[in-house]
Amino acid sequence: MTFAICTRPVRLACIGLAMGFSLWLTGCATTSQGPEVSAQPATVAPQAPQASPSPNDLSVNFKAQGNLGLQPPTDIWERIRRGFAMPDLETPLVRDREQWYAARPDYMLRMTERSRRYIYYIVEELERRNMPTELALLPFIESAFNPEAVSSAKAAGMWQFMPATGKYFDLKQNMFRDERRDVLESTRAALDYLQKLYDMFGDWHLALAAYNWGEGSVGKALARNKARGLPLSYTDLQMPNETRYYVPKLQAVKNIVAQPELFNVQLPMIHNHPFFKSVAIERDIDVTMAARLAEIKLEDFKALNPQMNRPVILAAGTPQILLPWDNAAVFERNLQAHANRPLATWTAWTAPKTMKVDEAAQQVDMPAALLRSVNSIPNGMLLKAGSTLLVHRKGALDNDVKESTADSAQLSLAPEVILRRVLIHARKGDTLASLGARHGVTAGNLASWNKLSTAGALKNGQKLVILVPSLPARSNTKLAARGKSPSTHKSAKPVKQVAQADRPRTQR
Repeated sequence: MTFAICTRPVRLACIGLAMGFSLWLTGCATTSQGPEVSAQPATVAPQAPQASPSPNDLSVNFKAQGNLGLQPPTDIWERIRRGFAMPDLETPLVRDREQWYAARPDYMLRMTERSRRYIYYIVEELERRNMPTELALLPFIESAFNPEAVSSAKAAGMWQFMPATGKYFDLKQNMFRDERRDVLESTRAALDYLQKLYDMFGDWHLALAAYNWGEGSVGKALARNKARGLPLSYTDLQMPNETRYYVPKLQAVKNIVAQPELFNVQLPMIHNHPFFKSVAIERDIDVTMAARLAEIKLEDFKALNPQMNRPVILAAGTPQILLPWDNAAVFERNLQAHANRPLATWTAWTAPKTMKVDEAAQQVDMPAALLRSVNSIPNGMLLKAGSTLLVHRKGALDNDVKESTADSAQLSLAPEVILRRVLIHARKGDTLASLGARHGVTAGNLASWNKLSTAGALKNGQKLVILVPSLPARSNTKLAARGKSPSTHKSAKPVKQVAQADRPRTQR
Protein backbone atom coordinates (compact mmCIF):
# COMPACT_ATOMS: atom_id res chain seq x y z
CA MET A 1 0.00 0.00 0.00
CA THR A 2 1.41 3.40 -0.96
CA PHE A 3 0.49 6.94 -0.02
CA ALA A 4 0.80 10.15 -2.02
CA ILE A 5 3.30 12.54 -0.44
CA CYS A 6 1.90 15.88 0.69
CA THR A 7 3.47 18.79 -1.18
CA ARG A 8 3.15 21.10 1.83
CA PRO A 9 2.51 20.39 5.56
CA VAL A 10 -0.82 21.26 7.11
CA ARG A 11 -0.95 22.55 10.65
CA LEU A 12 -3.70 21.09 12.75
CA ALA A 13 -4.59 22.75 16.05
CA CYS A 14 -6.43 21.19 18.98
CA ILE A 15 -6.85 17.84 17.19
CA GLY A 16 -5.98 14.51 18.76
CA LEU A 17 -3.06 12.62 17.29
CA ALA A 18 -5.19 9.78 15.95
CA MET A 19 -7.72 12.08 14.36
CA GLY A 20 -4.95 14.30 13.01
CA PHE A 21 -3.22 11.29 11.43
CA SER A 22 -6.50 10.16 9.89
CA LEU A 23 -7.17 13.58 8.47
CA TRP A 24 -3.59 13.79 7.20
CA LEU A 25 -4.12 10.60 5.25
CA THR A 26 -7.38 11.97 3.85
CA GLY A 27 -5.71 15.24 2.87
CA CYS A 28 -2.79 13.48 1.21
CA ALA A 29 -4.90 11.08 -0.80
CA THR A 30 -4.73 11.69 -4.52
CA THR A 31 -7.85 13.02 -6.17
CA SER A 32 -9.51 11.63 -9.25
CA GLN A 33 -9.83 13.82 -12.29
CA GLY A 34 -13.26 15.32 -12.79
CA PRO A 35 -15.35 14.79 -15.93
CA GLU A 36 -14.47 16.63 -19.09
CA VAL A 37 -15.95 20.08 -19.66
CA SER A 38 -18.16 20.58 -22.66
CA ALA A 39 -16.94 22.90 -25.39
CA GLN A 40 -20.23 24.80 -25.16
CA PRO A 41 -19.95 26.63 -21.83
CA ALA A 42 -23.57 27.70 -21.64
CA THR A 43 -24.78 24.11 -21.50
CA VAL A 44 -22.32 22.81 -18.91
CA ALA A 45 -23.79 21.87 -15.56
CA PRO A 46 -21.78 22.80 -12.46
CA GLN A 47 -19.51 20.03 -11.26
CA ALA A 48 -20.10 18.67 -7.80
CA PRO A 49 -17.26 19.10 -5.27
CA GLN A 50 -14.71 16.32 -5.53
CA ALA A 51 -14.95 13.61 -2.93
CA SER A 52 -11.24 13.52 -2.09
CA PRO A 53 -9.88 16.85 -0.91
CA SER A 54 -6.39 18.13 -1.49
CA PRO A 55 -4.21 18.99 1.52
CA ASN A 56 -5.56 22.51 1.50
CA ASP A 57 -9.13 21.20 1.66
CA LEU A 58 -8.71 19.81 5.20
CA SER A 59 -10.07 23.01 6.65
CA VAL A 60 -13.25 22.59 4.62
CA ASN A 61 -13.79 19.24 6.33
CA PHE A 62 -13.19 20.86 9.71
CA LYS A 63 -15.84 23.49 9.07
CA ALA A 64 -18.33 20.95 7.77
CA GLN A 65 -18.06 18.70 10.83
CA GLY A 66 -18.19 21.66 13.18
CA ASN A 67 -17.39 19.65 16.31
CA LEU A 68 -13.65 19.12 16.13
CA GLY A 69 -12.82 21.80 18.64
CA LEU A 70 -10.94 24.19 16.36
CA GLN A 71 -10.40 27.61 17.90
CA PRO A 72 -11.73 30.56 15.87
CA PRO A 73 -8.93 32.00 13.72
CA THR A 74 -7.21 34.95 15.35
CA ASP A 75 -6.11 36.49 12.05
CA ILE A 76 -7.60 36.72 8.60
CA TRP A 77 -4.84 34.65 6.96
CA GLU A 78 -5.67 31.58 9.05
CA ARG A 79 -9.35 32.05 8.26
CA ILE A 80 -8.55 32.15 4.53
CA ARG A 81 -6.41 29.01 4.81
CA ARG A 82 -9.27 27.12 6.44
CA GLY A 83 -11.55 27.96 3.53
CA PHE A 84 -9.24 26.84 0.72
CA ALA A 85 -11.43 24.72 -1.56
CA MET A 86 -10.04 24.98 -5.09
CA PRO A 87 -7.85 22.24 -6.59
CA ASP A 88 -4.17 23.12 -6.57
CA LEU A 89 -2.39 23.87 -9.82
CA GLU A 90 1.11 22.37 -10.02
CA THR A 91 2.98 23.73 -13.03
CA PRO A 92 6.37 25.36 -13.74
CA LEU A 93 4.57 28.70 -14.13
CA VAL A 94 3.41 28.45 -10.51
CA ARG A 95 7.01 27.93 -9.37
CA ASP A 96 8.06 30.86 -11.54
CA ARG A 97 5.49 33.18 -9.94
CA GLU A 98 6.32 31.95 -6.43
CA GLN A 99 9.92 32.96 -7.01
CA TRP A 100 8.84 36.30 -8.47
CA TYR A 101 6.75 37.23 -5.43
CA ALA A 102 9.22 35.80 -2.90
CA ALA A 103 11.99 37.90 -4.46
CA ARG A 104 9.98 41.06 -3.76
CA PRO A 105 9.19 41.03 -0.02
CA ASP A 106 8.69 44.81 0.12
CA TYR A 107 6.10 44.64 -2.66
CA MET A 108 4.33 41.74 -0.95
CA LEU A 109 4.26 43.65 2.34
CA ARG A 110 2.84 46.81 0.74
CA MET A 111 0.23 44.80 -1.12
CA THR A 112 -0.89 42.80 1.91
CA GLU A 113 -0.90 45.92 4.12
CA ARG A 114 -3.19 47.61 1.62
CA SER A 115 -5.56 44.65 1.76
CA ARG A 116 -6.27 45.02 5.49
CA ARG A 117 -9.08 47.51 4.83
CA TYR A 118 -11.03 45.18 2.55
CA ILE A 119 -10.08 41.54 2.91
CA TYR A 120 -12.21 40.73 5.98
CA TYR A 121 -15.34 41.88 4.15
CA ILE A 122 -14.45 39.85 1.06
CA VAL A 123 -13.88 36.70 3.12
CA GLU A 124 -17.21 37.24 4.87
CA GLU A 125 -18.98 37.48 1.52
CA LEU A 126 -17.23 34.39 0.15
CA GLU A 127 -18.17 32.32 3.18
CA ARG A 128 -21.75 33.58 3.05
CA ARG A 129 -21.93 32.39 -0.57
CA ASN A 130 -20.05 29.14 0.19
CA MET A 131 -17.34 30.04 -2.31
CA PRO A 132 -13.61 29.17 -2.01
CA THR A 133 -11.72 31.67 0.12
CA GLU A 134 -8.79 31.64 -2.32
CA LEU A 135 -10.89 34.12 -4.29
CA ALA A 136 -10.23 36.69 -1.55
CA LEU A 137 -6.66 36.75 -2.90
CA LEU A 138 -7.72 37.58 -6.47
CA PRO A 139 -7.48 41.38 -5.98
CA PHE A 140 -3.76 40.85 -5.33
CA ILE A 141 -3.52 39.67 -8.94
CA GLU A 142 -5.96 42.15 -10.39
CA SER A 143 -4.96 45.44 -8.78
CA ALA A 144 -2.56 44.77 -5.87
CA PHE A 145 -5.65 45.58 -3.75
CA ASN A 146 -5.80 49.17 -5.00
CA PRO A 147 -9.48 50.14 -5.44
CA GLU A 148 -8.46 53.22 -7.45
CA ALA A 149 -6.39 51.25 -9.98
CA VAL A 150 -7.20 51.93 -13.65
CA SER A 151 -5.67 49.85 -16.44
CA SER A 152 -4.66 51.07 -19.88
CA ALA A 153 -7.82 49.39 -21.20
CA LYS A 154 -9.94 51.43 -18.72
CA ALA A 155 -10.63 48.54 -16.34
CA ALA A 156 -11.14 50.06 -12.89
CA GLY A 157 -11.23 49.13 -9.21
CA MET A 158 -9.65 46.38 -7.18
CA TRP A 159 -11.63 43.79 -9.18
CA GLN A 160 -10.79 45.55 -12.49
CA PHE A 161 -14.14 45.80 -14.25
CA MET A 162 -14.32 47.07 -17.81
CA PRO A 163 -17.03 49.74 -18.32
CA ALA A 164 -19.39 47.48 -20.32
CA THR A 165 -19.02 44.53 -17.95
CA GLY A 166 -19.57 46.83 -14.99
CA LYS A 167 -22.84 48.04 -16.50
CA TYR A 168 -23.88 44.43 -17.16
CA PHE A 169 -23.50 43.75 -13.42
CA ASP A 170 -25.34 46.95 -12.48
CA LEU A 171 -22.32 49.00 -11.41
CA LYS A 172 -23.36 52.64 -11.79
CA GLN A 173 -20.89 54.81 -13.70
CA ASN A 174 -21.76 58.47 -13.91
CA MET A 175 -20.40 61.90 -13.22
CA PHE A 176 -20.59 61.61 -9.44
CA ARG A 177 -19.61 58.00 -8.78
CA ASP A 178 -18.08 54.93 -10.38
CA GLU A 179 -19.18 51.81 -8.58
CA ARG A 180 -16.47 49.74 -10.27
CA ARG A 181 -14.33 51.26 -7.50
CA ASP A 182 -16.96 50.89 -4.77
CA VAL A 183 -15.76 48.37 -2.18
CA LEU A 184 -19.18 46.80 -1.52
CA GLU A 185 -20.71 47.01 -4.99
CA SER A 186 -17.64 45.88 -6.93
CA THR A 187 -17.17 42.91 -4.60
CA ARG A 188 -20.81 41.95 -5.05
CA ALA A 189 -20.46 42.17 -8.83
CA ALA A 190 -17.14 40.29 -8.92
CA LEU A 191 -18.46 37.37 -6.86
CA ASP A 192 -21.66 37.30 -8.93
CA TYR A 193 -19.53 37.12 -12.06
CA LEU A 194 -17.17 34.46 -10.72
CA GLN A 195 -20.08 32.29 -9.57
CA LYS A 196 -21.75 32.72 -12.97
CA LEU A 197 -18.54 31.59 -14.70
CA TYR A 198 -18.16 28.59 -12.40
CA ASP A 199 -21.75 27.59 -13.05
CA MET A 200 -21.02 27.90 -16.76
CA PHE A 201 -17.76 25.92 -16.90
CA GLY A 202 -17.94 23.74 -13.76
CA ASP A 203 -14.23 24.33 -13.10
CA TRP A 204 -12.64 27.12 -11.06
CA HIS A 205 -9.50 27.34 -13.20
CA LEU A 206 -11.61 27.80 -16.33
CA ALA A 207 -13.84 30.28 -14.51
CA LEU A 208 -10.79 32.35 -13.55
CA ALA A 209 -9.47 32.20 -17.11
CA ALA A 210 -12.85 33.49 -18.33
CA TYR A 211 -12.80 36.27 -15.74
CA ASN A 212 -9.54 37.46 -17.27
CA TRP A 213 -9.97 36.54 -20.94
CA GLY A 214 -13.74 36.58 -21.46
CA GLU A 215 -16.24 33.74 -21.29
CA GLY A 216 -16.66 33.67 -25.06
CA SER A 217 -12.92 33.29 -25.60
CA VAL A 218 -12.69 30.39 -23.17
CA GLY A 219 -15.74 28.75 -24.75
CA LYS A 220 -14.15 28.96 -28.20
CA ALA A 221 -10.85 27.57 -26.88
CA LEU A 222 -12.72 24.61 -25.37
CA ALA A 223 -14.59 24.05 -28.63
CA ARG A 224 -11.33 23.99 -30.58
CA ASN A 225 -9.81 21.44 -28.23
CA LYS A 226 -12.90 19.27 -28.29
CA ALA A 227 -12.95 19.29 -32.10
CA ARG A 228 -9.33 18.12 -32.15
CA GLY A 229 -9.84 15.48 -29.48
CA LEU A 230 -7.61 17.37 -27.00
CA PRO A 231 -8.07 17.64 -23.21
CA LEU A 232 -10.35 20.37 -21.90
CA SER A 233 -8.50 21.52 -18.79
CA TYR A 234 -7.12 25.02 -18.22
CA THR A 235 -3.52 23.98 -18.82
CA ASP A 236 -4.40 22.38 -22.18
CA LEU A 237 -6.01 25.44 -23.77
CA GLN A 238 -4.35 27.85 -26.17
CA MET A 239 -4.62 31.31 -24.63
CA PRO A 240 -2.82 34.66 -24.41
CA ASN A 241 0.20 34.83 -22.11
CA GLU A 242 -1.62 37.08 -19.66
CA THR A 243 -4.32 34.45 -19.13
CA ARG A 244 -1.77 31.62 -19.09
CA TYR A 245 -0.04 33.31 -16.15
CA TYR A 246 -3.27 34.39 -14.46
CA VAL A 247 -4.19 31.26 -12.52
CA PRO A 248 -0.51 30.44 -11.70
CA LYS A 249 -0.24 33.91 -10.13
CA LEU A 250 -3.23 33.22 -7.89
CA GLN A 251 -1.90 29.76 -7.02
CA ALA A 252 1.51 31.26 -6.14
CA VAL A 253 -0.06 33.83 -3.80
CA LYS A 254 -2.19 31.06 -2.28
CA ASN A 255 0.92 28.96 -1.64
CA ILE A 256 2.69 31.91 -0.01
CA VAL A 257 -0.30 32.66 2.21
CA ALA A 258 -0.49 28.97 3.13
CA GLN A 259 3.16 28.86 4.23
CA PRO A 260 4.74 32.33 4.26
CA GLU A 261 7.78 31.11 6.24
CA LEU A 262 8.64 28.69 3.45
CA PHE A 263 9.07 31.66 1.10
CA ASN A 264 10.61 34.01 3.66
CA VAL A 265 7.60 36.31 3.35
CA GLN A 266 6.15 38.21 6.29
CA LEU A 267 2.37 38.69 6.25
CA PRO A 268 1.12 41.62 8.34
CA MET A 269 -1.10 40.79 11.28
CA ILE A 270 -4.69 41.42 10.16
CA HIS A 271 -7.15 40.62 12.90
CA ASN A 272 -10.23 38.56 12.14
CA HIS A 273 -12.46 41.55 12.72
CA PRO A 274 -14.29 44.02 10.43
CA PHE A 275 -12.15 46.98 9.45
CA PHE A 276 -15.02 49.25 8.42
CA LYS A 277 -18.65 49.87 9.19
CA SER A 278 -21.38 51.16 6.89
CA VAL A 279 -23.03 54.41 8.01
CA ALA A 280 -26.21 55.85 6.50
CA ILE A 281 -26.35 59.43 5.24
CA GLU A 282 -29.57 61.28 4.46
CA ARG A 283 -28.21 64.63 3.29
CA ASP A 284 -25.75 65.61 0.58
CA ILE A 285 -22.34 66.11 2.15
CA ASP A 286 -18.92 67.25 0.98
CA VAL A 287 -16.22 64.58 1.03
CA THR A 288 -14.00 66.82 3.16
CA MET A 289 -16.85 67.40 5.63
CA ALA A 290 -17.52 63.66 5.94
CA ALA A 291 -13.86 63.00 6.73
CA ARG A 292 -13.81 65.83 9.24
CA LEU A 293 -16.94 64.60 11.04
CA ALA A 294 -15.45 61.09 11.18
CA GLU A 295 -12.21 62.58 12.52
CA ILE A 296 -10.06 60.73 10.01
CA LYS A 297 -7.61 61.83 7.33
CA LEU A 298 -9.06 62.63 3.94
CA GLU A 299 -6.91 59.95 2.25
CA ASP A 300 -8.22 57.34 4.69
CA PHE A 301 -11.80 58.32 3.90
CA LYS A 302 -11.14 58.11 0.15
CA ALA A 303 -9.51 54.69 0.56
CA LEU A 304 -12.81 53.30 1.89
CA ASN A 305 -15.00 55.35 -0.47
CA PRO A 306 -12.99 55.45 -3.71
CA GLN A 307 -16.08 55.48 -5.93
CA MET A 308 -16.61 59.22 -5.43
CA ASN A 309 -15.80 61.18 -8.61
CA ARG A 310 -16.58 64.63 -7.24
CA PRO A 311 -16.01 66.51 -3.96
CA VAL A 312 -19.63 66.00 -2.89
CA ILE A 313 -21.52 62.82 -1.94
CA LEU A 314 -25.13 62.79 -3.15
CA ALA A 315 -27.25 60.97 -0.59
CA ALA A 316 -29.87 60.03 -3.19
CA GLY A 317 -27.27 58.00 -5.10
CA THR A 318 -24.92 57.01 -2.27
CA PRO A 319 -27.07 56.50 0.84
CA GLN A 320 -24.20 55.00 2.85
CA ILE A 321 -20.51 55.57 3.37
CA LEU A 322 -17.82 53.32 4.84
CA LEU A 323 -15.83 54.41 7.87
CA PRO A 324 -13.21 52.74 10.07
CA TRP A 325 -15.01 50.67 12.69
CA ASP A 326 -14.22 52.88 15.67
CA ASN A 327 -14.88 56.11 13.78
CA ALA A 328 -18.42 55.23 12.70
CA ALA A 329 -19.87 56.20 16.09
CA VAL A 330 -17.77 59.37 16.11
CA PHE A 331 -19.20 60.37 12.73
CA GLU A 332 -22.79 59.73 13.77
CA ARG A 333 -22.33 61.77 16.95
CA ASN A 334 -20.77 64.70 15.10
CA LEU A 335 -23.38 64.47 12.34
CA GLN A 336 -26.16 64.91 14.89
CA ALA A 337 -24.41 68.03 16.16
CA HIS A 338 -24.56 69.41 12.58
CA ALA A 339 -28.28 68.69 12.17
CA ASN A 340 -29.17 72.32 11.44
CA ARG A 341 -25.97 73.31 9.66
CA PRO A 342 -25.02 72.93 6.00
CA LEU A 343 -23.00 69.86 5.06
CA ALA A 344 -22.38 70.50 1.35
CA THR A 345 -20.90 73.43 -0.54
CA TRP A 346 -21.24 71.69 -3.92
CA THR A 347 -24.26 70.40 -5.80
CA ALA A 348 -25.44 69.39 -9.28
CA TRP A 349 -27.05 71.62 -11.91
CA THR A 350 -28.59 70.42 -15.19
CA ALA A 351 -28.36 72.55 -18.34
CA PRO A 352 -31.93 73.27 -19.59
CA LYS A 353 -30.74 73.71 -23.19
CA THR A 354 -27.59 73.58 -25.29
CA MET A 355 -25.53 76.59 -24.29
CA LYS A 356 -22.10 78.12 -24.02
CA VAL A 357 -20.14 77.72 -20.79
CA ASP A 358 -20.20 81.50 -20.24
CA GLU A 359 -24.00 81.47 -20.33
CA ALA A 360 -24.16 78.56 -17.89
CA ALA A 361 -21.71 80.33 -15.58
CA GLN A 362 -24.03 83.34 -15.41
CA GLN A 363 -26.98 81.15 -14.52
CA VAL A 364 -25.18 79.39 -11.65
CA ASP A 365 -23.34 82.53 -10.51
CA MET A 366 -19.84 81.14 -10.91
CA PRO A 367 -16.79 82.43 -12.81
CA ALA A 368 -16.66 80.74 -16.21
CA ALA A 369 -13.01 79.76 -15.73
CA LEU A 370 -13.85 78.03 -12.43
CA LEU A 371 -16.85 76.25 -13.95
CA ARG A 372 -14.64 74.96 -16.76
CA SER A 373 -11.93 73.87 -14.34
CA VAL A 374 -14.04 71.90 -11.84
CA ASN A 375 -15.93 70.16 -14.66
CA SER A 376 -12.92 69.64 -16.98
CA ILE A 377 -14.57 71.39 -19.95
CA PRO A 378 -12.15 72.24 -22.79
CA ASN A 379 -12.31 75.57 -24.59
CA GLY A 380 -14.45 75.73 -27.72
CA MET A 381 -17.09 73.32 -26.40
CA LEU A 382 -20.80 73.74 -25.83
CA LEU A 383 -22.83 72.16 -23.04
CA LYS A 384 -25.50 69.92 -24.53
CA ALA A 385 -29.02 70.09 -23.15
CA GLY A 386 -29.41 67.79 -20.13
CA SER A 387 -25.74 67.93 -19.17
CA THR A 388 -25.03 67.94 -15.44
CA LEU A 389 -22.41 70.23 -13.92
CA LEU A 390 -20.78 70.42 -10.52
CA VAL A 391 -21.58 73.91 -9.19
CA HIS A 392 -21.49 75.88 -5.97
CA ARG A 393 -24.45 75.24 -3.69
CA LYS A 394 -26.10 78.55 -2.92
CA GLY A 395 -29.28 80.49 -3.45
CA ALA A 396 -31.72 78.63 -5.66
CA LEU A 397 -29.31 75.67 -5.78
CA ASP A 398 -29.42 75.07 -2.03
CA ASN A 399 -31.29 71.75 -2.21
CA ASP A 400 -30.22 68.11 -2.10
CA VAL A 401 -29.95 66.47 -5.51
CA LYS A 402 -32.77 64.22 -6.68
CA GLU A 403 -32.23 60.49 -7.23
CA SER A 404 -32.76 60.74 -10.99
CA THR A 405 -29.86 63.19 -11.28
CA ALA A 406 -27.65 61.35 -8.79
CA ASP A 407 -28.02 58.10 -10.73
CA SER A 408 -27.73 59.35 -14.30
CA ALA A 409 -25.68 62.55 -14.22
CA GLN A 410 -23.53 62.86 -17.34
CA LEU A 411 -21.64 65.72 -18.93
CA SER A 412 -22.20 65.88 -22.71
CA LEU A 413 -20.23 68.32 -24.84
CA ALA A 414 -20.33 69.37 -28.47
CA PRO A 415 -17.92 71.48 -30.50
CA GLU A 416 -18.95 75.11 -30.61
CA VAL A 417 -20.25 75.88 -34.11
CA ILE A 418 -18.65 78.85 -35.87
CA LEU A 419 -20.67 80.30 -38.74
CA ARG A 420 -18.96 81.74 -41.80
CA ARG A 421 -20.42 83.91 -44.56
CA VAL A 422 -20.61 82.42 -48.06
CA LEU A 423 -21.70 84.38 -51.14
CA ILE A 424 -24.04 82.58 -53.59
CA HIS A 425 -25.82 83.57 -56.82
CA ALA A 426 -29.45 82.96 -57.74
CA ARG A 427 -30.27 81.32 -61.04
CA LYS A 428 -33.11 82.09 -63.39
CA GLY A 429 -36.37 80.91 -61.83
CA ASP A 430 -34.90 80.45 -58.35
CA THR A 431 -36.96 81.11 -55.26
CA LEU A 432 -35.75 81.38 -51.68
CA ALA A 433 -37.12 77.88 -51.10
CA SER A 434 -35.33 76.28 -54.07
CA LEU A 435 -32.11 78.19 -53.41
CA GLY A 436 -32.19 77.26 -49.73
CA ALA A 437 -32.82 73.61 -50.53
CA ARG A 438 -29.82 73.59 -52.86
CA HIS A 439 -27.54 74.92 -50.12
CA GLY A 440 -29.04 73.14 -47.11
CA VAL A 441 -30.61 76.15 -45.39
CA THR A 442 -34.18 77.27 -44.86
CA ALA A 443 -35.98 79.91 -46.89
CA GLY A 444 -36.69 81.77 -43.65
CA ASN A 445 -33.02 81.97 -42.76
CA LEU A 446 -32.12 83.11 -46.28
CA ALA A 447 -34.70 85.87 -46.01
CA SER A 448 -33.47 86.93 -42.58
CA TRP A 449 -29.78 86.95 -43.52
CA ASN A 450 -30.44 89.04 -46.65
CA LYS A 451 -33.27 91.24 -45.32
CA LEU A 452 -35.71 89.91 -47.89
CA SER A 453 -39.36 88.93 -47.83
CA THR A 454 -39.96 85.20 -48.03
CA ALA A 455 -42.38 85.85 -50.88
CA GLY A 456 -39.99 88.15 -52.75
CA ALA A 457 -38.81 87.24 -56.25
CA LEU A 458 -35.15 86.63 -57.09
CA LYS A 459 -33.34 87.92 -60.14
CA ASN A 460 -31.00 85.81 -62.25
CA GLY A 461 -27.47 86.31 -60.87
CA GLN A 462 -28.68 88.05 -57.69
CA LYS A 463 -26.07 87.81 -54.92
CA LEU A 464 -27.12 86.46 -51.52
CA VAL A 465 -25.30 85.62 -48.33
CA ILE A 466 -25.72 82.36 -46.43
CA LEU A 467 -24.17 81.36 -43.10
CA VAL A 468 -22.73 77.84 -42.93
CA PRO A 469 -21.16 76.03 -39.98
CA SER A 470 -17.40 75.74 -39.84
CA LEU A 471 -15.15 73.69 -37.56
CA PRO A 472 -13.47 75.70 -34.78
CA ALA A 473 -10.04 77.07 -35.61
CA ARG A 474 -8.52 74.62 -33.12
CA SER A 475 -9.91 71.66 -35.08
CA ASN A 476 -8.90 73.20 -38.41
CA THR A 477 -5.33 73.44 -37.20
CA LYS A 478 -5.29 69.76 -36.26
CA LEU A 479 -6.74 68.71 -39.60
CA ALA A 480 -4.33 70.88 -41.54
CA ALA A 481 -1.44 69.24 -39.71
CA ARG A 482 -2.72 65.90 -41.01
CA GLY A 483 -2.97 67.20 -44.57
CA LYS A 484 -6.78 67.13 -44.66
CA SER A 485 -9.16 69.86 -45.70
CA PRO A 486 -11.73 70.85 -43.07
CA SER A 487 -14.42 71.10 -45.74
CA THR A 488 -13.98 67.47 -46.85
CA HIS A 489 -13.05 65.83 -43.55
CA LYS A 490 -15.47 63.14 -42.37
CA SER A 491 -15.54 61.75 -38.88
CA ALA A 492 -14.55 58.12 -38.56
CA LYS A 493 -17.36 55.60 -38.28
CA PRO A 494 -17.84 54.22 -34.76
CA VAL A 495 -16.26 50.85 -34.19
CA LYS A 496 -18.84 48.12 -33.72
CA GLN A 497 -18.73 46.85 -30.15
CA VAL A 498 -17.78 43.24 -29.55
CA ALA A 499 -20.51 41.08 -28.07
CA GLN A 500 -20.41 40.89 -24.28
CA ALA A 501 -19.58 37.20 -24.21
CA ASP A 502 -16.60 37.67 -26.53
CA ARG A 503 -15.16 40.79 -24.92
CA PRO A 504 -12.23 40.25 -22.56
CA ARG A 505 -13.09 41.74 -19.18
CA THR A 506 -9.75 43.48 -19.11
CA GLN A 507 -6.71 43.79 -21.35
CA ARG A 508 -3.91 45.02 -19.17
